[in-house]
Amino acid sequence: MRVAHLSGRLALVHDGRAIDVEQASGGRFSADIQAVYERWEEFRDWAAQTDLPAGTPFEAAELGSPVPAPRQVFAIGLNYRDHAAESGFTAPEGLPPVFTKFATSISGPVSEVALPPEGHTDWEVELVVVMGSRAEYVSEADAWDHVAGLAVGQDISERITQLAGPVPQFGLGKSFPGFSPIGPWLVTPDEFDDPDDLELRCAVNGEEVQKGRTRDLIFSVPALINKLSAILPLLPGDVIFTGTPAGVGLGREPQRWLTAGDVLVSAVEGIGELRQTFTA
Repeated sequence: MRVAHLSGRLALVHDGRAIDVEQASGGRFSADIQAVYERWEEFRDWAAQTDLPAGTPFEAAELGSPVPAPRQVFAIGLNYRDHAAESGFTAPEGLPPVFTKFATSISGPVSEVALPPEGHTDWEVELVVVMGSRAEYVSEADAWDHVAGLAVGQDISERITQLAGPVPQFGLGKSFPGFSPIGPWLVTPDEFDDPDDLELRCAVNGEEVQKGRTRDLIFSVPALINKLSAILPLLPGDVIFTGTPAGVGLGREPQRWLTAGDVLVSAVEGIGELRQTFTA
């Protein structure tokens, strides 16, 4: 199942066409996509059992983030060994580095992003997990049962802000407007042969800069849910950015930053792609 935020309304996507959920359900579910995560099991069962109408065509530019207003946004640092190495850090053990991206930075899959004046803006393609039920003290074996679905994410990062001051400002440096695009839609875990082994790719102006697989995560999706839920509850509609593989601009020789006019395309196997264009 693919769940989309189309022109501000909750929709299902099937064979490239969109079905308005509020209309198809006779008002049982509202057009508010964020609200559906509180009723995820009911919604999933309805969608599976209902003879849905034919959809209508749409353009990618009409899509918003499938999770526009989460209560909690978790982001995981150094979760691929090659990225930890290029960043000059030892791979984490025990607990992964965790920070937050503020929800006002979330945007849809096709967007224009204004570059901050600091000038060291970087890319980080990531698999994004969206929670479908409250999770507390969840075992790894049960973790996928709490996941609504997966999306493509970009943890866009302004490195000067991120690394300024006596301690790093990860949350601020990664939360400028438009710095957290998510999309193009949410794909439920049952759509994948193996949701723990998906390819990620990222390109700048057509040049591939990142390529990896989620099987190489130091802390897998189930491990992240297990460790986070042992400390605090994960709520329906919460977001987890799971980490990025090697190839970011910070780790290059010489370092490379996004500039006005650059087009960033980020993709995850079986989900789709994001397209961000950067402006001054």
